[in-house]
Amino acid sequence: MTDFSELLSKRRSVRDYEDMAVSLDLIKEIIRDSCFAPSSGDGQPWRFIVVNNKEWIRKLSDESKQNILSYIELNPDAPLKKYESTLRDKHFNVFYNAPCLVYIGGSERVRSLQVDCALAACYLMFLACERGLGTCWVGLGTNIQNPKIREYIGMPKDYRIVAPMIVGYPSNIPGRPDERKAQILNVIS
Repeated sequence: MTDFSELLSKRRSVRDYEDMAVSLDLIKEIIRDSCFAPSSGDGQPWRFIVVNNKEWIRKLSDESKQNILSYIELNPDAPLKKYESTLRDKHFNVFYNAPCLVYIGGSERVRSLQVDCALAACYLMFLACERGLGTCWVGLGTNIQNPKIREYIGMPKDYRIVAPMIVGYPSNIPGRPDERKAQILNVIS
């Protein structure tokens, strides 16, 4: 077992993966353990969808790109505009050609869904790192709207994607970022 401080310093957002599948059993083990994350009222509202088929990951990337570009056309001042030229590149895959994608989300009716799923995603990232895998939370991958695609991948109608997480064996791990400075506004003792 890796020391948690070591995990904190080792975990990175990985966007470059070996062309090597991650076993479904390993992904299921990581997901199972990520469910130990805390959640509001112990509701555990997270639900997981695993896609470990590169062709389907590419389809999901294309679907997300198309929906973001449509949104930008309707909202030209949207902050997503900065990604427009990258999203128009037919070779760009929002999931960086990773061998596995895990959607973490749940019912949009759950008030604490965003926070609860974010906690499960954090656990998933650390658990994957502990097992020698890289991960990256890909915010551009949340835009899956096509009803047929959603149905095919088992996404319920009220399911909201919170954390599209790519997982794989890293071929390149980014270096450690610069020192992070805490901004403590006040201390009351």
